Amino acid sequence: MLTFAGIVLGILLLLGGGAVLVKGASQIAASYGVSPMIVGLTIVGFGTSSPELVVNVIGAVQGASGLAFGNVIGSNISNLALVLGTSALISPIAIQGVLVRRELPLLLLATTAVTVMALDGPLEGRSALIGRTDSIVLILLFFIFIYISILDLVRVRREDQLLSDITHSEIVKPTDSKRYSWMFVVAGFLLLFVGGELTIENGVEFAEMLGIAPTIVGLFVVAVGTSMPELVTSIIAAVRGESDLALGNVIGSNIFNTLMVLPVSGFIAPIAVPDGGIFDLVTSWVLAALLIPVFFLGKAVLGRFAGIALLAGYAAYAAYRIVTG
Repeated sequence: MLTFAGIVLGILLLLGGGAVLVKGASQIAASYGVSPMIVGLTIVGFGTSSPELVVNVIGAVQGASGLAFGNVIGSNISNLALVLGTSALISPIAIQGVLVRRELPLLLLATTAVTVMALDGPLEGRSALIGRTDSIVLILLFFIFIYISILDLVRVRREDQLLSDITHSEIVKPTDSKRYSWMFVVAGFLLLFVGGELTIENGVEFAEMLGIAPTIVGLFVVAVGTSMPELVTSIIAAVRGESDLALGNVIGSNIFNTLMVLPVSGFIAPIAVPDGGIFDLVTSWVLAALLIPVFFLGKAVLGRFAGIALLAGYAAYAAYRIVTG
């Protein structure tokens, strides 16, 4: 129980550190005149994935690659199935913004790239691995994504519903004192580091105690825990009827996980794809692929029935992986 409590405490520190870091960094950027839309799409949008990044970096340094892999892929799957399913159950998600329409295919591209990289080894008779060369390619794709996002931002301006929602978010408003903002940033980093250490150490020990692979702990304990910011943000957006913000939050987080969190870890130490990892990657790819016809054909709405289907699918996936793991 003490080990599991250590995981919970670590995740809570990660969530608190991520929230404090985003708040401080957003206010500093806003105080220097950075556009609220850019702050929202970068610092706020990707800042909710800072717990996953810290856990994976520490995991890579300490050699806990299985838990790190499970954290990223598990977070992506829970975002697409658990978070979107819950949000759609509360209020149907309708796609309206230009940016979200562009990000959906990019998410599918990023997920396809990682899946192909993982399959490359087995197809050539080698172990599945996300190596340093793969990591460099993924990071380059991330910078291309940022470049395209900024270009779109300049073109669409406030005509985009998602940008309008972000612009009016209180978190991107400047404050009078930069001193407190910098204190938030420092405190956020400290909380993230301590939380990451606790999560990795106790996560590996917890897996050993239960006799299961660390990947399973990463997929369903650490990943779901670190996905809480996305879940809470998306639920609030769904309740307020800001469907593009709910969808954009999930897509942005998954792109950041796939093109930054995973490759940064893989660059520090190559990540061996664990047993069942290919199935996890394919599951993530299928979920991303299913969103394309939903939002580009017909009424472009993810309704409550689809939300129930996503939640049921996630429950079935979790049951299968836990039993086989």
